[in-house]
Amino acid sequence: MAALAPTSLSKDPSSNPTLTIFGSRLKSGQIQQTQFRLCSSFRSNTGLKLKASAEPPALTQERMAETGTAPDLFDEMKNRFLSFKKHKYMENLEHFQALSKAQAPKFMVIACGDSRVCPSNILGFQPGEAFTIRSVANLVPTYESGPTETNAALEFAVNSLEVENIFIIGHSCCGGIRALMSMEDEADSSSFIRNWVIVGKKAKLITKDAASNLSFDQQCTHCEKESINCSLLNLLTYPWIEEKVKRGVLSLHGGYYDFVDCTFEKWTLDYKGSIMEGKNRAVVKNRSFWC
Repeated sequence: MAALAPTSLSKDPSSNPTLTIFGSRLKSGQIQQTQFRLCSSFRSNTGLKLKASAEPPALTQERMAETGTAPDLFDEMKNRFLSFKKHKYMENLEHFQALSKAQAPKFMVIACGDSRVCPSNILGFQPGEAFTIRSVANLVPTYESGPTETNAALEFAVNSLEVENIFIIGHSCCGGIRALMSMEDEADSSSFIRNWVIVGKKAKLITKDAASNLSFDQQCTHCEKESINCSLLNLLTYPWIEEKVKRGVLSLHGGYYDFVDCTFEKWTLDYKGSIMEGKNRAVVKNRSFWC
């Protein structure tokens, strides 16, 4: 049993922090650079903002190369749907008809809304296997924080669907974590983004204490992993979650997807070990690396 320690931190020099979420644009000549250079290529803004890339969506790039013109995005989406219906739905009709009557997923997945980290695409979840909620930086607020979409989904998944596993999945170059690490305590409280990412403040403080000698990008990577553990501990503040974990009918897991190197880390919260630490420190077990 051991506390999860962030690993594989680059020695790349620090760069200016950015408050951009989900949007990135690589600088010229940097496409083949290291993970932290990719992360640092996010352009800085004066406030907490969401920014869409000006580059053509991947959905259209292949067709543009063939015809020189951009097709209607919904035409392509229609073709994808019809392909799904023909090759997956109709060929597994009995399975999908059963799903139309009820669902019994083994997993609840809490993942970031970042378009590059779709958990079903990365981990191969099929319809009916994972009840999924996606939000900025895959954060879980405490029970005492009050109602949010995340804890409403937790209540349904745990108490109604009776999932056996809650899997929090973080990822590299997370814009939400960069916003958390960048913002000042006196930042504008009217910002929806700030009022959400502040859920991860404990992870930020732990990171600043443990990794103050590292570059900003390295600190962000540290916090991306630390925030997962803090969210795992936050899950234990929900009485009906802790009761099931204590009885051994529900397990809590963390995962970290590095989309630069395409690697995945997975671990499980050690409930008894974490209780011995007073729920102030996540103790983990069954840690593995998929690469």
